[in-house]
Amino acid sequence: MNLIDAIGVEHQPVAPLRETPRIVSLVPSITELLCDLGLTHWMAGRTGFCIHPAEAVASIPKLGGTKDVNLNKIRALAPTHLIVNIDENEKLAVDALAAFIPHIIVTHPRAPRDNIGLYQLLGGIFGAEEKAQDLCNAFEHEYAILTGMPAQEPKTVLYCIWKDPWMTVSEDTYIAQMLALKHWRHWTAGDPLEAGRRYPKFNWSPEVVGTIDEVLLSSEPYRFTEAHVDALEQQIGKPVHLVDGEMLSWYGSRAIGGLRYLQQLA
Repeated sequence: MNLIDAIGVEHQPVAPLRETPRIVSLVPSITELLCDLGLTHWMAGRTGFCIHPAEAVASIPKLGGTKDVNLNKIRALAPTHLIVNIDENEKLAVDALAAFIPHIIVTHPRAPRDNIGLYQLLGGIFGAEEKAQDLCNAFEHEYAILTGMPAQEPKTVLYCIWKDPWMTVSEDTYIAQMLALKHWRHWTAGDPLEAGRRYPKFNWSPEVVGTIDEVLLSSEPYRFTEAHVDALEQQIGKPVHLVDGEMLSWYGSRAIGGLRYLQQLA
């Protein structure tokens, strides 16, 4: 199969007998996926936000954050492959890294089923096709269970990722597409200045509250807690729930657990 990434670049499989790949991942969910594909021994670097699986990543050097990577540290590691994501990493930094890293693999899953292609892409490039197929099979199994469940009554939810200012997600994001598997409509920003943004800001108003059935406060990137749930529920008079942001926003191997999480989410 052709190994084509999110910006249309075709990649060649590595040849382990002739080269030893040195992979830097700047995407937490991709770092976890690489470890689950059995590629930890080829990983030369990660971000400080790449925390799963804890035991596997403990020995992999940290190279800054997803938005503020340390170019000098990465250069010193002499990586052969860099894996980035369109939403999570800064293009200027990626362009700078491309000056000395031969292979840049760009990812951009926008819907749950995009994980199948992601498993196949990375498994194909790094010779982990069998484990990639195992992940594909596990994903398809959980996806079939979730989509085969009796449809719940449709409702409009507002998924919050930040506070001060309040921010949510647009309908074309991975998170919103995950929620759509539950037949939940995601609230759409009415402000024309925000409606076109992937992560629009909003203010609580009678108009906003009147168009939603429920609020979901994510555990990341903002660390919402049950205290926030209680305060907001009193403020707006609508049901508010704390949800696991990793399960709903991380693609890669964690998406399989994310589908199971959605099955249980009432």
